[in-house]
Amino acid sequence: MCGITGFMDFSLQCGPDAMRANARRMADALMHRGPDDSGAWCDQGAGVGLAHRRLSILDLTPAGHQPMESRSGRFTIVFNGEIYNHQALRKELAAFEPWRGHSDTETLLAGFEAWGIEATLKRTVGMFALAVWDNAERTLTLARDRMGEKPLYYGWNQGVFLFASELKALRAYPGFDAEINRDAIALLMRHSCIPTPHSIYRGIYKLWPGTILTLRNTGRGIAPWDAADPPFKLFQGEGVSLRPYWSLLEAAEQGHARPFEGTESEAIGELERVLTEAVLAQQISDVPLGAFLSGGVDSTAIVALMQAHSSRPVKTFTIGFHEDDCNEAKYAGEIASRLGTDHTELYVSPGDSLAVIPRLPQLYDEPFSDPSHIPTFLVSLLAREHVTVSLSGDGGDELFGGYVRHTLLHRIWNNIGWCPLPMRKALSDKIRFLSPGQLQAVLRNLPFIDRVHAPVYKAYRLAELIRADSPASMYEICISHWQQDDPVVVGGQSPFHASSGRMPRQLDSFSLPEKIMLMDSVTYLPDDILVKIDRAAMGVSLETRVPFLDHRVVEFAWRLPLGLKIRGGQSKWILRQVLNRHIPKELVERPKHGFGIPLGTWLRGPLREWAEELLNESRLLREGFLDPRPVRQKWLEHVSGRRDWEFHLWDVLMFQSWLEQERRP
Repeated sequence: MCGITGFMDFSLQCGPDAMRANARRMADALMHRGPDDSGAWCDQGAGVGLAHRRLSILDLTPAGHQPMESRSGRFTIVFNGEIYNHQALRKELAAFEPWRGHSDTETLLAGFEAWGIEATLKRTVGMFALAVWDNAERTLTLARDRMGEKPLYYGWNQGVFLFASELKALRAYPGFDAEINRDAIALLMRHSCIPTPHSIYRGIYKLWPGTILTLRNTGRGIAPWDAADPPFKLFQGEGVSLRPYWSLLEAAEQGHARPFEGTESEAIGELERVLTEAVLAQQISDVPLGAFLSGGVDSTAIVALMQAHSSRPVKTFTIGFHEDDCNEAKYAGEIASRLGTDHTELYVSPGDSLAVIPRLPQLYDEPFSDPSHIPTFLVSLLAREHVTVSLSGDGGDELFGGYVRHTLLHRIWNNIGWCPLPMRKALSDKIRFLSPGQLQAVLRNLPFIDRVHAPVYKAYRLAELIRADSPASMYEICISHWQQDDPVVVGGQSPFHASSGRMPRQLDSFSLPEKIMLMDSVTYLPDDILVKIDRAAMGVSLETRVPFLDHRVVEFAWRLPLGLKIRGGQSKWILRQVLNRHIPKELVERPKHGFGIPLGTWLRGPLREWAEELLNESRLLREGFLDPRPVRQKWLEHVSGRRDWEFHLWDVLMFQSWLEQERRP
């Protein structure tokens, strides 16, 4: 895994020494992504600079050094990622033998020479972000993997086109204008992350997954697009094109049109086959490799398949918490013992977790407020002490209906959709008016309440959901923290109108659970889950790989009928059947736990002084980004115990913490 960066300056005013110095300065900001090697390359006549930081995984020799030129000298590439089928591609590229080394980067360049860039990317199985200069066509091409595992930012700043794996590299370019995007803050308040294509800076965007961006110097230059009118849609224009080479929504539609027609037993066997193929492919490495093991269905399935095809115990890693509500380490330990893995677990104290918080703004580079980024960083830190590559079980929830909302929203709407909206809003207001103690007293009388985890929190969430006027708006509410009646960003969009969760019409043919799974896969997965794991792991120079996101697994999953994913209210039915072939089902048959921390309690306790300073009313007024009234109201209700606003407050605190570092001299 690596870090890439570079620029295209059409003014051609910088000399070669200054261009190379700028490229190196940008790359040095990404040293954590690639501590083993670095390189810079420039073409002064084109105004192009490329730079690279290397974490050596395949071909540890100098033959893997980047930027790398193709054999003819036509293409120069900086590449971050892994191409798992590159050995198979080499067999098709026999004309390029003998090879200089055995890196997948060299394989890509040979493919570009033989087939062209887009055709080569369509043949790949892997995760990546890359930039390629074509000296013959005088074009700079950026591309990102199909599911968005690897990050890539781009945009115009002070008349120069910049790109990088992380924003910190863009900030290192001389004269970078770091104007904060207020609309992106509104998105953060709603989603706990800043969704694609936005970033925290105006004029800087995230490249869509499965997309190619090409720039060509026409001799007249390229006019930067207006920062107020970002390229949400694919477009063509003089000197610039943005186009998909793969689409998850199209893959899902094709899966619906060509469903799997075998028996249930055959479907289970085929899922195990394609997932095993992905797991085995992702174990290619010239450095030590292991896996995260949380004890849930997804990570257990990945580890079980790894161990089933390994002659040695797989190295697995888990962190535990002393608070029972947040601890799954004991389950992971039982599974590791059953599978026979070489298991390492570490129980962390509140102090260990709290010590991570000051590192978060630098680690995530823009405000990011999914609280599980803390345990994700801690387990990455643990794994890096033993391995350089770790597989994870992310993506299984989105593909196989693993989140509560994949089943719950459908049931809620079927039960309340008949009721007039004014009546539902009136009931919602009554529930939301009750204090936690009053609501708990009411819930105590329900016969099933002892089987519900966090019933008061869920009752408040239900009160928000029943206010929805459609299933689509119910989904928007479900994935949101700050709601329509909670405007908090000064001079920007309200969180409600900044939503990234609106369902496109092309999903009309899918059932509601499938629509939600798809929306989660194109928004929540790349913008939250994959950002979280990439920054946490790369912050300690650890490469992570996600077998569920092999596009062949994804495409097969969308050929399966919903009844094989969600059955009798149980999520991930077919994946559980695969897992039952390897371990007793009682080891994983328990309610979904999540990977969290006792955030609400900490905000009332050890984090209270830190939070109070960041949420100070005069400070919020002085900074001018957030309205202190709703922020202070929620803070006071939270510390008093009247309501639990931990997630809303964490959104604000992570922005405030980021802003504090951003403005530090």
